[in-house]
Amino acid sequence: MNEAEFIAALRALPLHLGARGLLDDAAVLPFGDECLILTHDMIAEDVHFRGGDDRADVAWKLVAVNLSDLAAKGAEPVGVLIGASLARSAKAFVTGLHVALSHFDTPLLGGDTIAPLDGAGEVFSCTALGRATHVPVPSRSGAEPGDALWVTGTIGDAGAGLAIARGAEGPAILLERYLRPTPRLAEGRALAPHVHAMMDVSDGLLIDASRMAQASGLAVEIDLALVPLSPHLSDPLAAATAGDDYELLFAAPADFEPPVPATRIGGFMPGSGLSLTDKGLPVPLPARLGYLHAR
Repeated sequence: MNEAEFIAALRALPLHLGARGLLDDAAVLPFGDECLILTHDMIAEDVHFRGGDDRADVAWKLVAVNLSDLAAKGAEPVGVLIGASLARSAKAFVTGLHVALSHFDTPLLGGDTIAPLDGAGEVFSCTALGRATHVPVPSRSGAEPGDALWVTGTIGDAGAGLAIARGAEGPAILLERYLRPTPRLAEGRALAPHVHAMMDVSDGLLIDASRMAQASGLAVEIDLALVPLSPHLSDPLAAATAGDDYELLFAAPADFEPPVPATRIGGFMPGSGLSLTDKGLPVPLPARLGYLHAR
């Protein structure tokens, strides 16, 4: 059972309305006059980070990927709960956690620790809580026919950074993008009142755009020539199928002018599925759209 099949099976369970049918990366719970946003992510050794990675970087990434889900809801962080299987380098992990929480002005609320079995890789988890700064809270399922598809920042830097971590040549800034991603919290708060749908790019631009389209009951088209790349990259298809970017992907009316730096890369229309073009010419879909957890 792969990730998509597992989530589909979970939809048969009793779900809170705030779970949004498990079509989103966060739950949205009305709480008095506000909305509480809850999200939970795990990162595992040899899946999301390498065994030799500095555990201070691992701690930063753990916090950042969870705050990125809050950013996609236009939420302000309230605090985090941390789970850790501490086999080694616990001190470095705590140091990195302190740096990350201080940087993002997000307090620790608590959590749990375990000692993993001998030989097992380390696994860390985080539950992040936030308060919505705008209601209705953006979902990934709200795109409308005729909407434009936009993305913040540049795409593919973290994928290139992973290659550098594995021994490839490349600038340190790309390695930093892989080791210490930056959740777009301020951008998310600025966009939340205006967008029809929003999510973060975690598993790859193409697979995440297709998820937004599927959740919205629409088709989406992306022009690879428009995908924003840093000066260090030149292959938009490779960049668009890499993961760990943690930029914001959002749908908004065609005449929308974003209040933050962003690039229009495509649009939504009636139908289903993802299609690609390059300067308007059709491009075949790659066999792999992005990262998908599977056994």
